[in-house]
Amino acid sequence: MRQSVTRMGAGILGLVFVTAVLVTVVTAWAKLPGEEMTPAGIRRSTSSYVKMRDGVEIAVSVYLPADLKASVKLPVLMRTTRYWREPQIGRTAKILVALHLINPDDLLDRQVAYFNRRRFAVVLMDARGSGASGGRRAIEFSPAEVADMGEVAAWAAQQPWSNGRVGTFGISYEGNTAELAAVPHQPAIRALMPLYDEFDQWEQIGEGGVLDHWFLQAWSNMISALDRDDVCGAEEAKGWNCWKDRLMTPGVRPVDADPHGEHLAELVKQHHNMNVAEAVRTLEFRDDRVITDDGSFSLGDISPSGLRAKIEASKLPMMIWCGWLDSDTSGTLIRYRTFTNPQVVVIGPLSHGGDFNVDPFASKHTPPAPPSEEQLKMEADFFDSVLRDDNPVTIESSIQYYTMGEGEWHTTKKWPPAGLSTERLYFGEHNALNAAAPSGQNASDSYSVDFKASTGKQARWATGLNGGDVVYRDRADEDKKLLVYTGAPLETNLEITGSPVLTVEISSSTRDGALHAYMEDVSPEGRVTYLDEGVFRVIDRKEVDPKSLAYEPLGPAHSFLRKDAEPLQPGELAEIRFSLCPTSVLLKKGHRIRIALAGADADQFDRYPAVGSSTWTVYREALRASFIELPVRRTR
Repeated sequence: MRQSVTRMGAGILGLVFVTAVLVTVVTAWAKLPGEEMTPAGIRRSTSSYVKMRDGVEIAVSVYLPADLKASVKLPVLMRTTRYWREPQIGRTAKILVALHLINPDDLLDRQVAYFNRRRFAVVLMDARGSGASGGRRAIEFSPAEVADMGEVAAWAAQQPWSNGRVGTFGISYEGNTAELAAVPHQPAIRALMPLYDEFDQWEQIGEGGVLDHWFLQAWSNMISALDRDDVCGAEEAKGWNCWKDRLMTPGVRPVDADPHGEHLAELVKQHHNMNVAEAVRTLEFRDDRVITDDGSFSLGDISPSGLRAKIEASKLPMMIWCGWLDSDTSGTLIRYRTFTNPQVVVIGPLSHGGDFNVDPFASKHTPPAPPSEEQLKMEADFFDSVLRDDNPVTIESSIQYYTMGEGEWHTTKKWPPAGLSTERLYFGEHNALNAAAPSGQNASDSYSVDFKASTGKQARWATGLNGGDVVYRDRADEDKKLLVYTGAPLETNLEITGSPVLTVEISSSTRDGALHAYMEDVSPEGRVTYLDEGVFRVIDRKEVDPKSLAYEPLGPAHSFLRKDAEPLQPGELAEIRFSLCPTSVLLKKGHRIRIALAGADADQFDRYPAVGSSTWTVYREALRASFIELPVRRTR
């Protein structure tokens, strides 16, 4: 028996050995995306270091069309990231490709693959102090990082496969770098495509002066892990999930000359970057500054809004995408109204990144609008028109926007569009929302702030981290925690397009507070659907001359400067005016409009005051009226 067991064990070991050899051989023959040779005699994907003016090595990957022929010159599309320009493909992933268990195209970035098919060369760049690049980061979007983009674009323009014209593109952080690439005034850069970016970083760290603690901490944790080349930390994976992730993706892709990552490990040690969440928590007002070893920075110093003069001076055409339920639609429209650069703007019912349809009246699992492939086509068409030759198409500024609930696209050259009127709905007795102004005296409602109120973990503010779907459940139960005012059934269909403006006459038991205002649709059956939202810290209520600001906002002008802060005097009346996020939505006849007021969003934002209770008195009198102003168009 012992001999039989020994022979069986030897047979199993032999089978394992033979299987391992076969897998190794098959894997060696398998080609991952980018490993194939082009007819030009160049490998489709290469990765190398480009040395900057101060000696910092910037990791750059290049992807070329699979059928590229010798002497062909292509426009270049460049994306700069601090989320790894691309991951290293692990041995396990390669084995699965070799065994045809994974389609190799699924390992390639969707935008990169499409742009290659449309005959663009694509350059992917790790920002300094991140990914496989050397150096450290003084602050996000630092002047040094912005200057690097100009140098890498100049390098790309000189490559044998380049026609010398570069366009920049990217989503979210990469959308900001795409726009900021205009700042160095590098002649090779001819067009910009910021997708779902942040026009003003002040609005990124919060909304209306209210700090978005969830996003800041989650984002800070993720980038800290990425800067350590820690895939498990970035994915918050532990145990089996961590082991599995490392088998598929050990870390960031090393450059070709450093296949085993020895030099990469040395450069990662240079990533002594700030803790973003800790640094940003010190910024209570717009003029507060982050102190670093390289000097101090305001958020305006690293925002497209604050770098307006340099971006406008470039005169570069831009294509900009955003979604109605993303976090910075306001910035997209403010840029359009403010910057002189030619701009093609697309605003859809889209989550951050455009992967999900967030029209609250669309059927569940409805594809994004436009569909993902059409989005890519529109992006490539724009770059085709401005990068193929030295006589590009003249870009005329326009906005294409989708009206939720209607399911239709519209085009306008100005914002707000023509044909709208402003209608007021006043807070009234018995929690009504009335077209008629109040006439009574001594009328008010008392509300004890429920600091547990929340919009949930799939709200518009969360999609900015991972591009996930935006899901608001029926808010009927949540509204029981809030102070609500509901209108009569609509007699006609009502389109709301623009930025609703809320005016609240209020007194409070505390010196500080946050107003979270929700615009909702109440169906005849009683379902409450989230439509729109505004968030505002009440000590920032002072209104200023819009011309004193870096740009004109879409509603009442507030500076958010420390000198303009006005704490409430408990029990004293204060008028607070602020705009909700811009929207375009059609409400159907028979439905009702609701305005719901909260003093907190526990899953997302900081609470004000930080401890204790707070009670509001909201006035609805002839001389102290509270109301919402809606930009509307009535239809039959």
